[in-house]
Amino acid sequence: MKKLVFFAALAAMFSFVSCGNADELKVMSYNIRLEHKGDGDNAWPVRKEATIAMLEDVKPDVFGVQEALPHQVAYITEQAPNYKNVGVGRDDGVAKGEFMSIFWNVETMEMLEWGTYWLSETPDVPSYGWDAACRRTATWALMKDKRNGKHFYFVNTHLDHVGVEARKNGLQLVVDRIGAMNPEGYPMVLTGDFNMTPDDAALVDLDKQMTSTRTIAAKTDDLSTFNGWGDPEIPEHHMIDYIYVKGFKSVPEYATIVKQYAGKPFVSDHYPIISVLEY
Repeated sequence: MKKLVFFAALAAMFSFVSCGNADELKVMSYNIRLEHKGDGDNAWPVRKEATIAMLEDVKPDVFGVQEALPHQVAYITEQAPNYKNVGVGRDDGVAKGEFMSIFWNVETMEMLEWGTYWLSETPDVPSYGWDAACRRTATWALMKDKRNGKHFYFVNTHLDHVGVEARKNGLQLVVDRIGAMNPEGYPMVLTGDFNMTPDDAALVDLDKQMTSTRTIAAKTDDLSTFNGWGDPEIPEHHMIDYIYVKGFKSVPEYATIVKQYAGKPFVSDHYPIISVLEY
């Protein structure tokens, strides 16, 4: 309980950059936590309104979600109509299983191209990779900022929670694809739940190509991104969710969204994270 009070007080101190500047872009990564009856008072039907309140407060231009089931994606689309999305179900490439959807604010962004691939040896078809417990995907989109005409790529993924080789090789596949998909040299954003902490050796190759916004932002924090519904056993700085970037001029802000919304203690068992980027 003390930790929750501390987080609530800390959240009140955050003053998010408004992104009123046409050369600034606000992005977010959000593991939404799939609907699970075992979550009790934290189950999706109880906290779904808090998710919408969070979006209305934070106002990301683009964000990636992890673990979203079709009805969760539909709820966000219905309740936040200024956002559109792309993505597929990871189990069949259509609508079955979790989505790694990318949402964008239609007032500020235009989506030009998109696709999804599987983190496996057969990335073009629904498949398990290496020692993964689940099928894992990455969704990408080429975006255009309506405010200034600038283009950037946005990639969103969720690495396996069990398979060590699946996390390592899956991330390497994402790194390789990021390197190959951008001959134009546009800025790049990668969001996701990596299920690994910053000291994991599997991040070495990614760190050579892109930079975690948490480490370079002018205003930042080092709060846990996984909360486990307030589990006191979670380490204080347990960071497993990331925003990586390449090609932006600067990163004015990174923040972990620990604020409470709609009277609910958590919007998910992960805290959303945001970054403000300058072109």
